[in-house]
Amino acid sequence: MREDRSNQLQLLNAMIESLPFGVMVMNNEKEVLMSNQRLHCLLEGEMDEFYEMIQQSSVSGTNIHLRVHEKQMIVRYEKLFGYEGADYMYLCSSPALNEAELIKDNDGDNEILIQDILEYAYDGLVIVDSEGYVRILTKAYADFLRVDQKSSIGKHVTEVIENTRMHIVVKTGKQETAALQKVNDGYMIATRSPIIKGGKVVGAVGKLLFKNVGQFSALFKRLNILEKELKKYKGDFRESNKSSYTFDQLIGKSQAFAEVKARAQKVAENDSNVLLLGESGTGKELFAHAIHHASRRSMGVFVKVNCAAIPSELIESELFGYEEGSFTGAKKGGKAGKFEAADGGTIFLDEIGELPIHMQVKLLRVLQEKEVERVGSSSSIAVDVRIVAATNRNLEEMVEKGEFRLDLYYRLKVMEILVPSLKDRQQDIEFLVDHFIKKYQHIMMKRIKGMDERAMRLLLKYNWPGNIRELENIIERAMNIVDPNQLITKDQLPNNIRGHVKTVSVRSLAEVMEETERQTILASLETENGNKTEAAKQLGISRTTLYEKMNKYGLGS
Repeated sequence: MREDRSNQLQLLNAMIESLPFGVMVMNNEKEVLMSNQRLHCLLEGEMDEFYEMIQQSSVSGTNIHLRVHEKQMIVRYEKLFGYEGADYMYLCSSPALNEAELIKDNDGDNEILIQDILEYAYDGLVIVDSEGYVRILTKAYADFLRVDQKSSIGKHVTEVIENTRMHIVVKTGKQETAALQKVNDGYMIATRSPIIKGGKVVGAVGKLLFKNVGQFSALFKRLNILEKELKKYKGDFRESNKSSYTFDQLIGKSQAFAEVKARAQKVAENDSNVLLLGESGTGKELFAHAIHHASRRSMGVFVKVNCAAIPSELIESELFGYEEGSFTGAKKGGKAGKFEAADGGTIFLDEIGELPIHMQVKLLRVLQEKEVERVGSSSSIAVDVRIVAATNRNLEEMVEKGEFRLDLYYRLKVMEILVPSLKDRQQDIEFLVDHFIKKYQHIMMKRIKGMDERAMRLLLKYNWPGNIRELENIIERAMNIVDPNQLITKDQLPNNIRGHVKTVSVRSLAEVMEETERQTILASLETENGNKTEAAKQLGISRTTLYEKMNKYGLGS
């Protein structure tokens, strides 16, 4: 991917700022194009004296000892290529550093790339441009990622680094420090920083926080051991309390769904409370999972609570915990509640409309004070928890009836998201059907050809009172009935789907003809004032035949 000269120089400037020694870049006329902050610190601002001295240095690839403002310096001059207009680079360090820290000759070739410098300076470094395409990837980092270094250059960073967020940093312009990232069945810790010039993001640089990849490998192996120990002693708590769905797994291309999904993705970036509204079965819980997964709390736990499934007399101890001896049957040592368990993460309160009124008061206090009080305790425990609540009930009507507290309603609906029902996003039905067929093919280890057009038309005409949950149930049912390598037809759909299309009462052709004949005879008799002889002539039949037909249709004699 080619860039104009301005963008090339901007990216080069950002690169040299990250180097561990002083750097000055010039053009062919020995005009200074840029210099990094490290050089200014080494020279204590005596840039003019340094500039005059290096004018005399012309042997590329040779370390030169200079004395600048009573300070001894090692300077190396190199020919630079790969960046239009930037022809020479001067590398400067103090004698306290080993001279080998300045770049050596590249097999006798005096021309070097900035890639060579970065290879020497860093074990793990990647630089992407404003579109997220890899411009530089150090060999040590490529080896760690188990990718080919040369073929990775020019690819989009998502094709090179597993679970990367470099392209996101380019878009948001926000730095991510000491971020834990899963790679190759292990974890690495990386810092991602945007490259900003003139108020515009021109790229991003990602670095491992450890120069020595060997040490880093040992560290993440140790982390894996600790993780296994944690699962052993904590009963896999984190594994059972984590988000299972991401926004990429929320299926739908209809405008209604796309708008809600985009809004939820934006909401996920902050820590405000979220209220998910919508009919039962629309996927509110999936949105809650995705919001947590895309948030800054994604490394924390995701605790799910169904407020309708907990008896009212137990819900306080479940949510806030209890102290030893606080009631009959209380565990020795007490027990932490769901809010304590969710500290640092997200708690999902499903069916919030079913929460008893007395518990609404206690929940409001948690929202306001950011602390919980266990049952039987006289002290409070601070918690850092984000609340995502969901309900299929109309909370405004409940507030009017006195069934839900107004102050709690407004504290929960800081960010309100209405998940559309399936009947409002019919464009998505075919995508969802395809998704569920693939899902149950894998579960049942049974291959089918899909769904035929007639069955699909029936699904598209249905009103879907049970929403996506009902659709999944219907596909699972059909997958159990349909023969392998066959299409799902209307015969595998339930009666309420097949009977949705109104049936038309159709008479046989003989019945229609007989009714027409009867009406014609009546009209002829009426025209001829009951004169059967004239009526027979008008009808083109004999009088005897007319009598037979009148008798057949009960028209008298």
